[in-house]
Amino acid sequence: MAGKVFFSVSMSLDGFIAPESPEDLMGRQWMELQQWIFPQRFFRENLKLGEGGEEGRDNDIVRETFERTGASVMGKRMFDAGEQAWPQEAPFRTPVFVVTHEKRDPWERPGGTTFHFVNDGIETALDQAREAAGGRDVRIAGGGATILEYVNAGLIDEFSIALAPVLFGSGIRLFEGVDAARVALEPVRTEPSPRVTHLTYTVRER
Repeated sequence: MAGKVFFSVSMSLDGFIAPESPEDLMGRQWMELQQWIFPQRFFRENLKLGEGGEEGRDNDIVRETFERTGASVMGKRMFDAGEQAWPQEAPFRTPVFVVTHEKRDPWERPGGTTFHFVNDGIETALDQAREAAGGRDVRIAGGGATILEYVNAGLIDEFSIALAPVLFGSGIRLFEGVDAARVALEPVRTEPSPRVTHLTYTVRER
């Protein structure tokens, strides 16, 4: 049985998930947006940042998201930024399919992550990710434009947002350009934590 296709992102209260410029990733606003995840025990262990860390519902959500994911899909913009920022053992530890026009051989990293470069569109990337996932879920990792393409194509089953008490003012909006006439949402759950509010929705065609 095929798993779900989902995405899971942190979002500012005014609707942004990343700064406009890739050079501003890891900047002050980005760090504020993501600060809920940095102290979590599972996150620290997965990125080999040291022992210890917080446990609780935030930590459980980070772990559950990782464990449900059998393969990931991302856009070239996210890959380019991550190629510079990720540690040698990239944090995915599954196959990752990069939607790009660049032709490139698979890039295998220590720890189980292999990046595959797909040149013929989002549906082909998803088909390959589904096959690689072995029945587990496929995560659309980002960035915002790639997530939106999958939403507008009707290919997302579910998504979760960690809504952070942070204001960006400008940047990349998660739903900028969404086909609202086609997409309808059904709430699944709302889980507040000390740092963010976790919102989960299923997606259906309107």
